[in-house]
Amino acid sequence: MNVYEYAMKVEKEGEAYYREMAASASNPGLKRIFTMLADEEVKHYNVFKNMLKKEDIDYDKLDLVTDTQTIFTTLIEEKDNVNFDKEQIQFYKDAITREEDSHDFYAEKAEEITNEREKRIFLQIAKEEEKHKKILEEIVIFLEEPADWVASAEF
Repeated sequence: MNVYEYAMKVEKEGEAYYREMAASASNPGLKRIFTMLADEEVKHYNVFKNMLKKEDIDYDKLDLVTDTQTIFTTLIEEKDNVNFDKEQIQFYKDAITREEDSHDFYAEKAEEITNEREKRIFLQIAKEEEKHKKILEEIVIFLEEPADWVASAEF
């Protein structure tokens, strides 16, 4: 399995994971957030699929940025409807680990790639995975202390 096939596998697994999280979320806001994250994984998958096929990627259209404002607006709106147990919160913490692993994989592969175009893409997706991790960390904080939660200034 080459690097692109492996990356596609990672993204497909990530999508399935977030779809599972969305399906199990009783809170409509969290359901929307996890669906958005799953959709982001599909975008990443398609980037690697195009790279594997040696198809051109239009950098102007390569917009992989998750709509964090919508995510945190949603969390604020749902603040009073949140009640989660430790097992569910651990599920979200596991997702943080998955995002860390994905980030590390893409950053390491970027260092090995000599093609500058491909290196930029791997680095860009690594940054997206880091952003997903930060979103999930905020969600965990929100779930653990919804009454005291305030979105990070970074978002």
